[in-house]
Amino acid sequence: MPHRHKIRINGIVQGVGFRPFVYRLANECSIAGFVNNIGSGVWVEAEGEQKDLNTFRDRIKKEIPPLAVITEFNFEETAPLGETGFIIKSSEHGRKATAFISPDVGVCEDCLSELFDPKDRRYRYPFLNCTNCGPRFTIVHGIPYDRSNTSMQVFPLCHECHEEYRDPKNRRFHAQPNACPKCGPSLSLHYGNGKKVETGDPIGELVSFLRKGKIVALRGIGGFHLVVDAQNDDAVRELRRRKGRAEKPFALMAPDLEFIRKFCLISEEERKTLCHHIRPIVLLRARPDHALAPSIAMGHNRLGFMLPYTPLHYLLLRGNFEALVMTSGNFSEEPIAMGNNEAMERLAKLADIFLLHDREILQRCDDSIAGISTCGPQILRRSRGYVPAPVLLASPIRKQILACGGELKNCVALARGNAVFLSPHIGDLDNPSAFAFFKNSIGHLQKLLEITPEVIAHDLHPEYLSTKWALEQKNIPLVGVQHHHAHLASVMAENGVEEKSIGIILDGSGYGTDGTIWGGEVLVGDYENFERFAWIKPTALPGGEAAIRQPWRMALSYLHAVYERNFLDMDLPFLRSRTQEEIMVIVQMMERGLNSPLTSSCGRLFDAISAVLDIRCEINYEAQAAMELEATMDESEKDIYLEIKQLEVEAGALPIQFLFRAVVEDMLRGEEREKIATRFHLSLGEIFLKAALKAREFCGVNRVGLSGGVFQNIFFFNYLYGRLLEEGFQVLTHHQVPTNDGGLALGQAVIANAKASLKSF
Repeated sequence: MPHRHKIRINGIVQGVGFRPFVYRLANECSIAGFVNNIGSGVWVEAEGEQKDLNTFRDRIKKEIPPLAVITEFNFEETAPLGETGFIIKSSEHGRKATAFISPDVGVCEDCLSELFDPKDRRYRYPFLNCTNCGPRFTIVHGIPYDRSNTSMQVFPLCHECHEEYRDPKNRRFHAQPNACPKCGPSLSLHYGNGKKVETGDPIGELVSFLRKGKIVALRGIGGFHLVVDAQNDDAVRELRRRKGRAEKPFALMAPDLEFIRKFCLISEEERKTLCHHIRPIVLLRARPDHALAPSIAMGHNRLGFMLPYTPLHYLLLRGNFEALVMTSGNFSEEPIAMGNNEAMERLAKLADIFLLHDREILQRCDDSIAGISTCGPQILRRSRGYVPAPVLLASPIRKQILACGGELKNCVALARGNAVFLSPHIGDLDNPSAFAFFKNSIGHLQKLLEITPEVIAHDLHPEYLSTKWALEQKNIPLVGVQHHHAHLASVMAENGVEEKSIGIILDGSGYGTDGTIWGGEVLVGDYENFERFAWIKPTALPGGEAAIRQPWRMALSYLHAVYERNFLDMDLPFLRSRTQEEIMVIVQMMERGLNSPLTSSCGRLFDAISAVLDIRCEINYEAQAAMELEATMDESEKDIYLEIKQLEVEAGALPIQFLFRAVVEDMLRGEEREKIATRFHLSLGEIFLKAALKAREFCGVNRVGLSGGVFQNIFFFNYLYGRLLEEGFQVLTHHQVPTNDGGLALGQAVIANAKASLKSF
């Protein structure tokens, strides 16, 4: 006797070959009915014998396409209709959109094989794709994910492509970006003045320009890259000069893993991350004798490599270059350019040559970055390949929420049901272009996801532009969220934890509830409330923002806090490089409390140590001093300062002065900087371990979350993570959002939902 089921499936189930997958399963399981896309995902009506229906449902969940993610699967009985065949219906419009959109996906092996097959009609076509790969988020402006809702709507399919698009047995069935040289997008090459380079082989010409040391602006999936030959140091230095990027490392792309192995050591976990279809930039340990331009990553022992993720990348690299610099197409700190006209205007002084195409990018999306820790990949920048896949919560939220993120490494988030959708990486909002991107991202996500915020969450810092924007919104309830509480909530939320937890939250700065600048905190709390259990003993931040740009000021601050004026005659290299007058101005500023706010920042402690060791006294980009301190370490060194081992840590201000004094005395004795740097990392880890043990004793909680930008330091993270496990803690870490401020919006969203005041909204 036949039965009929109505099946509703939500998640990433549009644009990933889900309907043809269901169609094939239905035929294999002798099921009649139909499947179609609706605003809330995929709708299936299936009719057949009960055992066949059970098998059909089970196989849908177990055998889903590689890019699909099911977050909701519901079915109910309905009356049989006596159907005998199974069909794919056209998408249904008009319902509320709750389906998830797939992120952009790296080119698949099948398409790559066609790309280099001279007999294939898409041979060397730079825009080939199929259901299993290609652009998604960056070309779509609405749900359902149909061609009419993408920037491909202006390219009518030719007969051959149309037949593929209509054939459920073809891997290009309803592949919305489907195209070929006859009907799809095309490339064009231009000089920096806009004049077109007349050539029948734009890629071949581009290779010639790169070999001559030219700087190329290349339009990709989510925006432009600036490209130079990574083995041409003159070209790399010229790119730095034009881009205004004095020392910050450049990202690299190589044709395949074997070329990356020529320059870097690659672990198995790093290999998997490099080869994943997300194709992030992965930070790898550089070989000391690599043959890349020395100016690519000055002062660092790691290189950021990614593999090609578009057909164009493969055509450009394969057989031509061992590695290319592939950095964001922008002046430093601006959002990447994404439109042709925009790029020709904004990048005219940066690039000699422009490789353009006519497939419009509807939302800019920079490359993602990952590092590999002992517990797997750690996302440092969440953008292309991840966005707009949601973070799923353990419990649904009550309201639709907009979370505005922070000021640095900004990402915004929209939340509904049990899903939190984060925007692509936006950047630092003190740049006008980035702030415009911030506002655009909010509007774009609201339209795309059809979410109308009922609550807005924001950071407590009154001078953050994200906070100021939130306060300007009328008739929408606001929830202010303390910066480090948001970090704790973020790492809890992505691990599905809602109960009280300990948080070791270490970063550069965040506005504290006491009006000081926090950043080295041990918190105990849940989504609704928290208390500050322990913290780095506050020291002065002489000159405010100037102390962040000039770590030598923080070194003076710690020296003064530990030794008062007795440090003035110390024979430290960084002191010898400053005049007595310059030093005394800072000392008097601190003693009089002039423009010297107090901070418990762990990031500033790293800065101070870097300056004391004469590694970095002034910075050109955020966290440079801390990163170069990490690169200095001798990781074979295992000694921990004896007085740290014996130190008793209580609740309240942590006695960091013991550690700082040990570093200074080692430096004065002429100990190797590499050993001092390593002992500092190990000893700081022990201090926070002791604080976590004391917090566990105090509150009876055995769960600790690690969050904040300091944990981008893989060595320090691995050490503290391992020691916490040794002491029996359950350790929560980030794996879906960045540990830095790029993950704040997730924490803001769940805290806003939990606040008791929401009940009256």
